Amino acid sequence: MTASNDSIDSSETDIDLEEFETKHRSGQWLTRFVFALSIFLAVAHIYINTIGTLPELRISAFHFAGFGALCALLVPANPKWRDSKIALFFDILIVLALVGMVLYIVFFEDALYARGVTFDTGDWIVSSIAVLLSLELIRRTSGWFIPFLILVALTYVVLWGKWIGGPFSFPGLSLETLLYRSFFSTDGMFGSISRISWSFVFMFILFGAFLVKSGAGDFIIALARSLASKMIGGPGFVAVLGSGLMGSVSGSSVANTVSTGVITIPLMRKAGFPARFAAGIEAAASTGGQLMPPIMGAGAFIMASYTQVSYVTIIGVATIPAILYFLSVGFFVRVEAKRQNVTSVEENGPPISQVLKEGWHNILPLAVLVTLLVQGFTPTYAAGLGIIAVIVSSWLSKSHKMGPVAILDAMAQGARNMSTTAVLLIGIGLVVNVISTTGVGNTFSIMISDWAGGSLFLTLVLVAIASLVLGMGLPVTASYIVLGTLSAPAIFNLIAESQLLEMMSSGNLPQAATAVFMLVDPGAIAQLAQGMPMDQAAALLAQVPADFKSMLMDQALGANNVAMILVTAHMIIFWLSQDSNVTPPVCLTAFAAAAIAKTPPMRTGMMAWKLAKGLYIVPLLMAYTPLIGGDTETLIRLTLFAIFGLYALVAAMEGYLEDKLSIPSRLLALVASVLMLWPNLEIWLQIVGLVIFLALFVIGNRTYAKGSVLAK
Repeated sequence: MTASNDSIDSSETDIDLEEFETKHRSGQWLTRFVFALSIFLAVAHIYINTIGTLPELRISAFHFAGFGALCALLVPANPKWRDSKIALFFDILIVLALVGMVLYIVFFEDALYARGVTFDTGDWIVSSIAVLLSLELIRRTSGWFIPFLILVALTYVVLWGKWIGGPFSFPGLSLETLLYRSFFSTDGMFGSISRISWSFVFMFILFGAFLVKSGAGDFIIALARSLASKMIGGPGFVAVLGSGLMGSVSGSSVANTVSTGVITIPLMRKAGFPARFAAGIEAAASTGGQLMPPIMGAGAFIMASYTQVSYVTIIGVATIPAILYFLSVGFFVRVEAKRQNVTSVEENGPPISQVLKEGWHNILPLAVLVTLLVQGFTPTYAAGLGIIAVIVSSWLSKSHKMGPVAILDAMAQGARNMSTTAVLLIGIGLVVNVISTTGVGNTFSIMISDWAGGSLFLTLVLVAIASLVLGMGLPVTASYIVLGTLSAPAIFNLIAESQLLEMMSSGNLPQAATAVFMLVDPGAIAQLAQGMPMDQAAALLAQVPADFKSMLMDQALGANNVAMILVTAHMIIFWLSQDSNVTPPVCLTAFAAAAIAKTPPMRTGMMAWKLAKGLYIVPLLMAYTPLIGGDTETLIRLTLFAIFGLYALVAAMEGYLEDKLSIPSRLLALVASVLMLWPNLEIWLQIVGLVIFLALFVIGNRTYAKGSVLAK
C-alpha cells in the first residue's frame, strides 16, 4: 500500500466514521461560549470534589443544568437544524430553564418542607419541566430507547402498575409523590447515580482528557508497537495491547475503536491479516478496554457504590479476569497469524528503549493515581492529584508540554466528553428510583430464579440475553446499572447458596451458623456436623426463613466472602453488559471498526462476537470458582489453567494450533479445554488437560516448521 493510497483511505475513513460521532453545532460565538462554559464547569466540579461543602441536591442540580446546557447548545433537536437560528433560540430557552431549575432549588426548597412537602404551582411546573428536559436531552444524545424506558417506568408507578396482575402489580403513587421523589429527593434524578456522575465519573473523565492532551495516547500506541513488533502477528497484538490500555482511560468502546483502530487496522492489513479479522480484533479489544483497571470507564465507581466495597478492592479483583480476556483475544491473533503466515511485520515498531526514554514520564500520572488509591485516598482526590501529575510530567516531554492553553483545552474537552454521560446517568436515576420504590428489582430477581429453576447457569444465560436486548438501546454503563439493580440479587443468592450447600453437605458449617437451624429442625444439627446429601441440605436450607438467610450467610461464609460474592455478581453483570458492543444486530463498536476496514458491518459484527468469547467464558469462571476474592494459591492455579484452557478452546474453535488440526486433534483440544476450565475438578484432571494441550502444541509447531522448510 503506497503512501498516497494510505492518505486516500484515511480521508474516506474520516467520512465513514462521522456517523458514529454526535453532530455538533458550530459557530464563532457559540464555540467560544461553549468553551468558556466547559472550563467553568470543569473548575466548578474540581472545587466541588476537593474543598467544596455544598448540599448534594444542589450539586446534582447544578451538574445536570451545566452539562444539560452543553448538550442543548451543541446538539440540536434534529440534526437538520444545526444551522437553524430558530432552533438555537429555543435551545437557549432550554439553557435558561435549566439555570432557573437550579435557582428554584436554592431559593424554594426550604419552603416546600415548610409546607409539609405539599406542592404549590411552582413545584409542579419546575419538577415537571426538569423531568421532561432530562428525557429530551437524552433523546438528543442517546436516541429514543432510554427516554421510552424512563416513560414506561414513570407511568408504571402512577398509571398502569395497578392494572396488571401477578407479581408486578403495584398499587400506585400520586403524581405529586412521584415528582417529589424524582426531583426533590435524593432518590431520583439527583440520587446516588447522579452523585457518582459528578464526583468519580467526572473526575476520571477529566483525568483521561488531560492524559490524552499530554500525549499519553501516542505513547500507549508506540509502547504497544514496540512490545508487539517482534511477536508473530505483531500488529494484531498492537491492537490488543493498545486498545486495552486506551480503553481503560477513554471509557468508551466506540471512541477507543476509532482512536486506535485508524492506526492498528491498517497495520494488521499490511501484515497480511484479513480485513474482517482485523476489524473484529480491534472491536473485541476495544470492548475489553472498560474491563481493564485502573479506570474501567464508570463501571468500577458504580460497582463500588452498589456493593459498598472500596474502589481499590474492585480494581484489584478485576485485574486477573481482564488479563484473561485480553489473552483470549490475543490467542485468536496468534492462531490467525500462523494460519495466514503473518510471521513478520513490514514496518517494525520503535525500540522499547527509545519509547520509554522519550515517554517514560507518561507513566508517572498513573503511578501517582494508583499509589494514592492504594494508600487510602478517595478516588476523587486521587484523580485531582493525578491531573496535577499529568501537567507536571508533561513538562518532561519534548513535544507535549502543557501550558495554560493546553490545560484549558484539556478542561474544556473533559467537560464536553462528560456532557452526554452526565445527562444519561441522571436520567437513569429515574429508572433506578422506580425499581427501588416499587420493589420490581426483588420481584425480577425472584422471577429469574424461578425461570431458571434455581440453576445458576440458566440464570446467567437469562441475564446475558437481557443484557444483549438492553444493550441494543442502552450504553454499557446504563445497561449495567439497570441490570445490576434488577438481577444482581438473584446471582448473589445463587452463588452464596451454592457455597453454603457445599459446606452443609461436607460437614464444614461453622458452629455459629449451625445454631440458626435450631429454629428450623433441631434434629438436623447432628447431621450437619457429619455432613449430609446435597438434596437433603437443599431441602433443609429451603426451610430457613428469608429474614434469617442473610444472617446465616454472614455466619457461615464470613462477611468478607459475602462481600466478594456480591462483587462477583456485579462483575458478572458488568462483563455481560459489554456484549452488545460486539453482538449483532446492534454492535456499534464492530460497526465503527468495519467503517475503518471497509468490511460489511454485520459480518464484521459476527467476527467480533466470535473473537470476544472471553466475555462469556470468564464470567462463568467468576460464578463457579473463587476467581474473585480467592486466596493467592487458588488464584495462581485458576489463572494458570484458565490461560491454557482458553488457548485450547480457541484452537478447538478455529481448528488450528500452530498448524491445522485434524478432526480428532480438534476434539482433543476441546477435551483439554474442558478439563482445564471446568470448575472444581481434581487437579490431576486439569494436569491431564494441560498435557494434552502441550502435546498438541508441540506437534503442531513441528509440523508447521517442516511445512515452512518444504515451502522454501
